[in-house]
Amino acid sequence: MPVPLHQTFDYLPLPEGTPPAPGVRVLAPFGRTRRVGVVIASGGPSGVTVDRLKPIAAAIDAEPVLDPETLSLLERAARYYQHPIGEVIATALPALLRKGAPATAEVEVVLRTADEAKLTRAPKQAELLAEVERHAGGATRRQLRALGYEAATLSALVRKGLVRLETRAELGAVWSPGSSGVRAGAVPVLGKEQQAALSQVTTPGTHLLYGITGSGKTEVYLRALESVLEQGRQALVLVPEIGLTPQTIRHFSARFDVPIEVLHSGLTDSERLAAWRAAAAGAAAVVIGTRSAVFTRFRDLGLIVVDEEHDASYKQMDGFRYSARDLAVMRGARARIPVILGTATPALETYANARSGKYSFSRLESRAGGADLPPVHLIDVRQQRLVDGFSAPLIEAMQRHLHRDEQVLVFLNRRGFAEALLCRACGWLADCPRCDARMTYHRQRDALLCHHCGTSRQVPQTCPQCESEALAPLGAGTERIESGLQGAFPDARLIRVDRDTTRGKRALEAHLEEIGEAGPAILVGTQLLAKGHHFPNVTLVAIVDADSGFFSADFKAMERMGQLIVQVAGRAGRAEKPGTVIMQTHVPDHPALTPLSNHDYLGFADQILEGRRVAGLPPTTHAALLRAESQQQPMPMQFLSDVRRSLGGTRTEVWGPVPSPMERRQGRFRAQLLLVDANRSQLAATLARAIEACSDSRLARRVRWSADVDPLDLS
Repeated sequence: MPVPLHQTFDYLPLPEGTPPAPGVRVLAPFGRTRRVGVVIASGGPSGVTVDRLKPIAAAIDAEPVLDPETLSLLERAARYYQHPIGEVIATALPALLRKGAPATAEVEVVLRTADEAKLTRAPKQAELLAEVERHAGGATRRQLRALGYEAATLSALVRKGLVRLETRAELGAVWSPGSSGVRAGAVPVLGKEQQAALSQVTTPGTHLLYGITGSGKTEVYLRALESVLEQGRQALVLVPEIGLTPQTIRHFSARFDVPIEVLHSGLTDSERLAAWRAAAAGAAAVVIGTRSAVFTRFRDLGLIVVDEEHDASYKQMDGFRYSARDLAVMRGARARIPVILGTATPALETYANARSGKYSFSRLESRAGGADLPPVHLIDVRQQRLVDGFSAPLIEAMQRHLHRDEQVLVFLNRRGFAEALLCRACGWLADCPRCDARMTYHRQRDALLCHHCGTSRQVPQTCPQCESEALAPLGAGTERIESGLQGAFPDARLIRVDRDTTRGKRALEAHLEEIGEAGPAILVGTQLLAKGHHFPNVTLVAIVDADSGFFSADFKAMERMGQLIVQVAGRAGRAEKPGTVIMQTHVPDHPALTPLSNHDYLGFADQILEGRRVAGLPPTTHAALLRAESQQQPMPMQFLSDVRRSLGGTRTEVWGPVPSPMERRQGRFRAQLLLVDANRSQLAATLARAIEACSDSRLARRVRWSADVDPLDLS
């Protein structure tokens, strides 16, 4: 049952018919209601006497919606993350299946019925018509929407009689063994490093595909997929962000004439269910999706690709706190199929497994097409006068590149105009009333916003503390950077890409299309611009503040900072024109900057790994984090102190409890207890004791608590 209880529930089968098989959904009484649950076993004894057992109300499915392989994976995940099995299964199923919707259904297919040469004034319609033609067996609405086409464009083609809609039963596989489905056209020739990597990653097992930015990792993915499709098998491709999904689909659909489905949180419940059905029926050759797509049921899965495997987006941060990357590895091992973990900046856990031989390790250390890695220059800003965050040498470098009709990418991973609002008379700072954090000043909205809880306030005209009018913005965000650049480069085309400018439908895709246009431009953005994008016209990357991760209390901050610097630097010089990277820093002699400025991410990773080993921190050990929060300040610490006392005699290291680095967030006070152990089995046993103590605690009803195995964020 989808409830937060660490147990299953026994029921009697219906008097008539056979007991439902494992993986079948049933409707069953639960308390005063009926709920949809999933059978995980039948026919065994019960610890409850028969007179107390209730029969199920109905079996929803004739065949299991969860096959034995998927059900076994979910049970393993529930044990590993020590999360209630009912909630784990609920996470894995589309929302409509959790509500009892049929697991099979008819689909609506779009077919081209006529040629039309008079669409010159409707380029979007012409483009969509060509896309429909590329799908010989027809394309579904959701496939076309995943590629960015609007429903109105399709409706216009239907009215003109150029396409028609046809309803069919759910299709089976439409590509046959012996054919990879590769479209006619030029296919890039693989380099020696790519050929060596391909021969490695197509064998069963987990493979780290390390490739510097622009080295052609995607081409290795595509070639690996060919052999899988030739066998009539399916593939799962995970991407970290919704924004990367359309471009990934275009890469794969341009190469393969096979049905490709997409799964991410931006789809409606109906669209997610339709894609799930297609994969389960074998009608989808490739499923491209974000984190939750790792649970998709397939008829015959033959390959899993995790692109940008280091990305924090693969970790679910609330509820069932799973890592999609780690579950992909687990799923591949159980199915004995290849799992490719691709990245230019491996997570330290992945890199450590590759160094130890647990994963195979392939390296692509040359850029495709012979392009050189851009040189990296550090600007020591300790003695520099900064104007809106920019030093004079950086402004001069930007001018040179713009005069050559090239593009400049300015990176700052902070949105808004300023980090805080300060009173210069008395020192007052605008604090969030619900969090231990400053409110960010957004000038375009004329508001103060908390980026942690979403609280919004009007900007005061005078200081609330001393009534002075000497209020001033402190620090810089992307808004302020954009404003400063408008003054320094009044004639330049400016494109800002952050969460504030990409809220609208297809906004990110529209920005990326504008970036792809020829001509000089300045791109200003956060990490949305750093992830996997190919900008052929960008020749200068300017990192305004390279120091943000050096002094954080979170031991993972340095790793994340290094990954971000390497990823954003990799946007420069990816085509014919050579690139340059400039980083502004207050600590140019910091040891971490030496390998990073030499494009030596693995040297940087070795340096961080050694520090983790000395400190006894993951990945040289294993960790689990217990969090507690309450509206009353002492409760979380008292609750976790009781839990710690219950762990007496354990050999696992128990750190804390301590208040969280941001103690108050969203109006609730938070504390945490960290468990660290070199022996994972011993850690799991200690965590089980801790979870039991949490459930039995006298304070359990007065706090919210959660357990996080392999925590990614300690804040």
